[in-house]
Amino acid sequence: MNKILLFLTVVSFTNCKSQMEFNLDKTLKIERRDMIVMEIDTYLNEKSEYGEKIEKLNFSQRTFLFVENLEREINNGGFNQFYFNSSGDFSQETVKALLEIGAEKTAEIVKKANSEFKNETVSKDRTQRQNELELIEEKAEENWNKCDSEFYEYQDDLTELLIAFVIKNKTEFEK
Repeated sequence: MNKILLFLTVVSFTNCKSQMEFNLDKTLKIERRDMIVMEIDTYLNEKSEYGEKIEKLNFSQRTFLFVENLEREINNGGFNQFYFNSSGDFSQETVKALLEIGAEKTAEIVKKANSEFKNETVSKDRTQRQNELELIEEKAEENWNKCDSEFYEYQDDLTELLIAFVIKNKTEFEK
Protein backbone atom coordinates (compact mmCIF):
# COMPACT_ATOMS: atom_id res chain seq x y z
CA MET A 1 0.00 0.00 0.00
CA ASN A 2 2.83 2.41 0.86
CA LYS A 3 4.47 1.70 -2.49
CA ILE A 4 1.25 2.61 -4.29
CA LEU A 5 0.94 5.88 -2.37
CA LEU A 6 4.58 6.71 -3.08
CA PHE A 7 4.11 5.92 -6.76
CA LEU A 8 0.98 8.10 -6.99
CA THR A 9 2.76 10.95 -5.22
CA VAL A 10 5.73 10.74 -7.61
CA VAL A 11 3.43 10.60 -10.66
CA SER A 12 1.41 13.53 -9.39
CA PHE A 13 4.54 15.60 -8.65
CA THR A 14 6.07 14.76 -12.04
CA ASN A 15 2.84 15.66 -13.80
CA CYS A 16 2.59 19.02 -11.99
CA LYS A 17 6.24 19.78 -12.67
CA SER A 18 5.94 18.91 -16.36
CA GLN A 19 2.97 21.25 -16.70
CA MET A 20 5.11 24.17 -15.48
CA GLU A 21 8.11 23.32 -17.68
CA PHE A 22 8.11 25.44 -20.80
CA ASN A 23 10.48 25.35 -23.73
CA LEU A 24 10.08 28.54 -25.73
CA ASP A 25 12.44 27.50 -28.52
CA LYS A 26 10.47 24.30 -29.06
CA THR A 27 7.18 26.21 -28.93
CA LEU A 28 8.33 28.75 -31.52
CA LYS A 29 9.08 25.88 -33.93
CA ILE A 30 5.46 24.69 -33.98
CA GLU A 31 4.19 24.85 -37.54
CA ARG A 32 0.76 26.36 -36.86
CA ARG A 33 1.14 29.97 -35.76
CA ASP A 34 -2.07 29.95 -33.72
CA MET A 35 -0.80 26.93 -31.78
CA ILE A 36 2.36 28.85 -30.84
CA VAL A 37 0.20 31.54 -29.28
CA MET A 38 -2.02 28.98 -27.57
CA GLU A 39 0.99 27.17 -26.03
CA ILE A 40 2.42 30.41 -24.64
CA ASP A 41 -1.01 31.47 -23.42
CA THR A 42 -1.51 28.16 -21.62
CA TYR A 43 1.90 28.43 -19.97
CA LEU A 44 1.28 32.01 -18.79
CA ASN A 45 -2.21 31.20 -17.51
CA GLU A 46 -0.87 28.27 -15.49
CA LYS A 47 2.02 30.36 -14.18
CA SER A 48 -0.30 33.19 -13.08
CA GLU A 49 -3.01 30.83 -11.84
CA TYR A 50 -5.30 32.11 -14.59
CA GLY A 51 -4.68 35.73 -13.73
CA GLU A 52 -5.34 35.34 -10.01
CA LYS A 53 -1.62 35.89 -9.36
CA ILE A 54 -0.81 38.21 -12.24
CA GLU A 55 2.14 39.55 -10.24
CA LYS A 56 3.98 36.31 -11.05
CA LEU A 57 4.30 37.54 -14.64
CA ASN A 58 6.75 40.14 -15.84
CA PHE A 59 5.73 43.09 -18.04
CA SER A 60 6.15 41.25 -21.35
CA GLN A 61 4.28 38.19 -20.13
CA ARG A 62 1.42 40.34 -18.83
CA THR A 63 1.27 42.19 -22.13
CA PHE A 64 0.87 38.89 -23.96
CA LEU A 65 -1.75 37.59 -21.53
CA PHE A 66 -3.85 40.77 -21.63
CA VAL A 67 -4.04 40.60 -25.43
CA GLU A 68 -4.92 36.91 -25.40
CA ASN A 69 -7.56 37.38 -22.69
CA LEU A 70 -9.18 40.12 -24.79
CA GLU A 71 -9.21 37.95 -27.90
CA ARG A 72 -10.60 34.94 -26.06
CA GLU A 73 -13.41 36.92 -24.41
CA ILE A 74 -14.42 38.89 -27.51
CA ASN A 75 -14.52 35.72 -29.61
CA ASN A 76 -16.60 33.94 -26.95
CA GLY A 77 -19.10 36.65 -26.07
CA GLY A 78 -18.05 40.11 -27.16
CA PHE A 79 -17.17 43.15 -25.13
CA ASN A 80 -19.99 42.59 -22.67
CA GLN A 81 -18.40 39.26 -21.70
CA PHE A 82 -14.93 40.85 -21.61
CA TYR A 83 -16.09 43.39 -19.04
CA PHE A 84 -18.24 40.94 -17.08
CA ASN A 85 -15.38 38.49 -16.53
CA SER A 86 -12.11 38.99 -14.70
CA SER A 87 -10.40 40.04 -17.95
CA GLY A 88 -12.22 43.36 -17.55
CA ASP A 89 -10.08 44.04 -14.46
CA PHE A 90 -7.30 44.90 -16.90
CA SER A 91 -9.16 46.80 -19.62
CA GLN A 92 -6.90 49.88 -19.36
CA GLU A 93 -3.79 47.68 -19.36
CA THR A 94 -5.18 45.81 -22.37
CA VAL A 95 -5.19 49.02 -24.41
CA LYS A 96 -1.56 49.62 -23.44
CA ALA A 97 -0.69 45.98 -24.22
CA LEU A 98 -2.20 46.28 -27.68
CA LEU A 99 -0.17 49.42 -28.34
CA GLU A 100 2.94 47.68 -27.00
CA ILE A 101 2.65 44.89 -29.59
CA GLY A 102 1.76 47.32 -32.40
CA ALA A 103 -1.98 46.65 -32.63
CA GLU A 104 -3.05 50.29 -32.88
CA LYS A 105 -6.36 49.64 -34.64
CA THR A 106 -7.44 47.08 -32.08
CA ALA A 107 -6.39 49.42 -29.25
CA GLU A 108 -8.70 52.07 -30.72
CA ILE A 109 -11.59 49.59 -30.76
CA VAL A 110 -11.04 48.78 -27.07
CA LYS A 111 -10.81 52.48 -26.22
CA LYS A 112 -14.13 53.03 -28.02
CA ALA A 113 -15.70 50.17 -26.05
CA ASN A 114 -14.23 51.51 -22.77
CA SER A 115 -15.82 54.90 -23.51
CA GLU A 116 -19.20 53.56 -22.38
CA PHE A 117 -18.02 53.62 -18.77
CA LYS A 118 -18.16 56.74 -16.63
CA ASN A 119 -15.10 58.91 -17.40
CA GLU A 120 -14.04 56.14 -19.81
CA THR A 121 -12.67 54.31 -16.78
CA VAL A 122 -13.50 50.64 -16.27
CA SER A 123 -13.44 49.62 -12.63
CA LYS A 124 -10.84 47.06 -11.61
CA ASP A 125 -13.30 45.76 -9.00
CA ARG A 126 -15.28 43.03 -10.72
CA THR A 127 -18.41 43.36 -8.56
CA GLN A 128 -18.50 47.14 -8.99
CA ARG A 129 -17.92 46.75 -12.74
CA GLN A 130 -20.71 44.17 -13.04
CA ASN A 131 -23.07 46.52 -11.20
CA GLU A 132 -22.14 49.31 -13.58
CA LEU A 133 -22.62 46.95 -16.53
CA GLU A 134 -26.23 46.42 -15.48
CA LEU A 135 -26.77 50.16 -15.58
CA ILE A 136 -25.07 50.86 -18.92
CA GLU A 137 -25.35 47.70 -21.02
CA GLU A 138 -28.62 48.63 -22.75
CA LYS A 139 -27.22 52.01 -23.81
CA ALA A 140 -23.78 50.53 -24.58
CA GLU A 141 -25.04 47.54 -26.56
CA GLU A 142 -25.09 49.28 -29.95
CA ASN A 143 -21.53 50.60 -29.54
CA TRP A 144 -20.25 47.28 -28.22
CA ASN A 145 -21.86 45.37 -31.11
CA LYS A 146 -20.07 47.70 -33.53
CA CYS A 147 -16.83 47.22 -31.61
CA ASP A 148 -17.30 43.44 -31.72
CA SER A 149 -17.78 43.58 -35.49
CA GLU A 150 -14.72 45.78 -35.96
CA PHE A 151 -12.68 43.45 -33.77
CA TYR A 152 -13.74 40.43 -35.85
CA GLU A 153 -12.31 42.13 -38.96
CA TYR A 154 -8.83 41.61 -37.45
CA GLN A 155 -7.35 44.77 -38.92
CA ASP A 156 -4.31 43.90 -36.79
CA ASP A 157 -3.00 40.36 -37.11
CA LEU A 158 -2.83 39.66 -33.37
CA THR A 159 -1.27 36.22 -33.81
CA GLU A 160 1.66 37.54 -35.84
CA LEU A 161 2.06 40.62 -33.66
CA LEU A 162 2.16 38.48 -30.51
CA ILE A 163 4.72 36.08 -31.98
CA ALA A 164 6.92 38.98 -33.10
CA PHE A 165 6.58 40.49 -29.62
CA VAL A 166 7.63 37.21 -28.00
CA ILE A 167 10.65 36.87 -30.29
CA LYS A 168 11.66 40.49 -29.63
CA ASN A 169 11.36 39.92 -25.85
CA LYS A 170 12.44 36.28 -25.84
CA THR A 171 14.44 36.42 -22.61
CA GLU A 172 11.37 37.75 -20.78
CA PHE A 173 9.38 34.70 -21.83
CA GLU A 174 12.03 32.21 -20.79
CA LYS A 175 11.68 33.22 -17.14
